[in-house]
Amino acid sequence: MNYWLVKTEPETYSWDDLVRLGKDHWDGVRNYQARNNLKLMKVGDQVFVYHSGDSKEIVGIARVVTEHYPDPTTTDDRWVAVQMEPVSRLKYPFTLARIKNDEQLTGLPLIKNTRLSVMPVLHEHFTHIINTTT
Repeated sequence: MNYWLVKTEPETYSWDDLVRLGKDHWDGVRNYQARNNLKLMKVGDQVFVYHSGDSKEIVGIARVVTEHYPDPTTTDDRWVAVQMEPVSRLKYPFTLARIKNDEQLTGLPLIKNTRLSVMPVLHEHFTHIINTTT
């Protein structure tokens, strides 16, 4: 199993939207590195959902339920989407400030590559965040 983080503007599409829909496609990615990360996602992979914008925090965990397929929001075949379903909301959101101040999260791509919308997360980072938000 692999671990990921996807970013979204909560005013456009939020964790609550994913929960309300129960399952939805993660689409609209127009960055090649982020697209390549979507292509690496496998069914069952765990995904942190991160609200960018004003809040800047990890708010929930989703699971990949369908591997990459052509992005339905474009006719350009370079772009892909995956389907995810919500697993659980974090009891306490994990903020970007907290991530930056946590020595155990050094190397998390979110710290240095703040613009990338889909990124891998090491198992150690994933479990550390889970263990410190419960």
